Amino acid sequence: MQTTFPQLLQKHASERPNAPAMREKEYGIWQALTWAELLTMVQQLAAGLHQAGLRRGEHMVVVGANRPRLYATMLAVQSLGAIPVPLYQDAAAAECVFPINNAEVRFAFAEDQEQVDKLLEVRESCPMLERIYFDDPRGLRKYDEPCLASLDELQAAGKAFNALHPDFYAREANIATPHDTGAMFFTSGTTGNPKGVVHTHNSLLDRARVGAEFDKLTGDEEVLAYLPPAWIGQNIFSYAQWLACGYVVNCPESAATVTIDLKEIGPTYYFAPPRVFEGLLTSVMIRMEDAGAIKRGMFHYFMGVAKRVGPQLMDGKAVSAMDRLLYALGGVFVYGPLRNTLGLSRVRVAYTAGEAIGPDLFSFFRSIGINLKQLYGSTETAVFVCLQPDNQARADTVGVPCDGVEIKVADNGEILIKSPGLFSAYYKNPAATAEVLTAEGWYHSSDAGFIDANGHLKIIDRVKDVGRIKGGANDGAMFAPKYVENKLKFFQHIKEVVAYGDGRNQVCVMINIDFDAVGNWAERRNLPYAGYTDLAQKPEVYALIKECVETVNADLSVDTLLAGSQVSRFLILHKELDADDGELTRTNKVRRGFIAERYDVLIDALYGGKTSQFIETQVKFEDGRTGKVSATLRIEDTKTFAPVKAAA
Repeated sequence: MQTTFPQLLQKHASERPNAPAMREKEYGIWQALTWAELLTMVQQLAAGLHQAGLRRGEHMVVVGANRPRLYATMLAVQSLGAIPVPLYQDAAAAECVFPINNAEVRFAFAEDQEQVDKLLEVRESCPMLERIYFDDPRGLRKYDEPCLASLDELQAAGKAFNALHPDFYAREANIATPHDTGAMFFTSGTTGNPKGVVHTHNSLLDRARVGAEFDKLTGDEEVLAYLPPAWIGQNIFSYAQWLACGYVVNCPESAATVTIDLKEIGPTYYFAPPRVFEGLLTSVMIRMEDAGAIKRGMFHYFMGVAKRVGPQLMDGKAVSAMDRLLYALGGVFVYGPLRNTLGLSRVRVAYTAGEAIGPDLFSFFRSIGINLKQLYGSTETAVFVCLQPDNQARADTVGVPCDGVEIKVADNGEILIKSPGLFSAYYKNPAATAEVLTAEGWYHSSDAGFIDANGHLKIIDRVKDVGRIKGGANDGAMFAPKYVENKLKFFQHIKEVVAYGDGRNQVCVMINIDFDAVGNWAERRNLPYAGYTDLAQKPEVYALIKECVETVNADLSVDTLLAGSQVSRFLILHKELDADDGELTRTNKVRRGFIAERYDVLIDALYGGKTSQFIETQVKFEDGRTGKVSATLRIEDTKTFAPVKAAA
């Protein structure tokens, strides 16, 4: 069996040289790249990098969006026995300094002018950085930097070298073994400097193959690669599984065209974090609110049918003939057109991961006939730890352990994992490695959960975040902030939520409204506003959000375990939480501790019984400048409900 990334590339190029390996949309037209053409490109880039001085065991930073030459550069680096290190393309320049210095990087790939500028800005702080190769030359014609060169130049030099040394690539690319380091991914760094997660070719490809076998993936799949390559989720789905299966990866023209490109490609295998599905649902709801009365009424009627019948049909369960007929009619008038509008009409398997998805959001997509499933994993486990079988997809579990995985639950409820996909170590950080990886090979996930009676893993929250209410009517009740946050984020008017309650007498939340959804809602009601801050503090908007919060409280009241987590007070933040301001990670996860420190005055006001609080916050703009946003925020009390006792 072919066991390294370059060996798999050679296999596909040999067996089906003229089959498309990738497509890239440029100037509105999809351009195909065959496996043979990709191999030639990789051979030339590898020879060029060898001539430039890249050596086995070195690291090369790759920063940019999904592009064929970015993928080809990663393969070229691996072919030389060096290690690609993808970084987030939306990271600020300062965030690149630690990874570059930590990995002693001499060579970097930059997609375009934006990424080149970023790397040039940090060059003084990164003394080892010698060469920067760029893909897109737009805007770079007048740059006069000795360290800067185009990928075209590198490829041309490699082509000339290969003409003189025709056996060079085959010899170099086949030296690597499955247990050599294949790639390194830096974590989000929520509690300090990011950590370099070291993976071998085998750890990545083993999990890629297991996932492919589980869902019967073939070379006929179509995938849209639109998430950051630096996120291991995107890397597994559009790089490791791409090479393991040989399917086609499609690169959108830009972030702004993803929705259009999704419809044009019609992927059969789709992967997105919950925030993407939240965005899709929000767009649907906005369009429905703008529709005529008849269309809107039909939508809500058939969505009621879908909610009742759809998940059962997806799971292969029996439903009445009348329900089957109504669902079929709904498919013609609502579900089919809706799937087509979303670009998901051909999806055979869709996955969500990265964080927990709200049960209502999960059920919505399955109810309209999209085979959405959850998986469980992390950067350290090469993603695939648990997967949901087609007929056992449930909102409250993340599936069963997949092939080769062992799971046990520690006394404190933490999930411990053994897997062939486990990382080797945190780069140059033996202390951090020893904290999470035991001598017996168990990985401490930091997630709290348990295995249910059906063998499915249930994740409650992060171990450090699960707490207890102290004092008040719910003294001692369990508090799981992520569960509460996800239930609130199901509503299209709510984009982000941060919940607090551990060690306190009640639960309070800070909310980000979805500016597009609430803005559309306000415009239809002739409600004027001057930007996000103004809109967020409108009394009408508070009434809208309060209704959402109280609906969630009613739902929580029937949950035996989490009835005490009902929200007592809330406020709407004056600005959107932003990764550039340190409030979110680059994968858009809430940095709860940082936010608690930054907005401590608001938390004190929530728990101090105040009805308003002034706040001034420093923000960073896209061009690097800083400014301040201030406002007096309203604080609202909400209705809570007595827990509903389960029937005997």
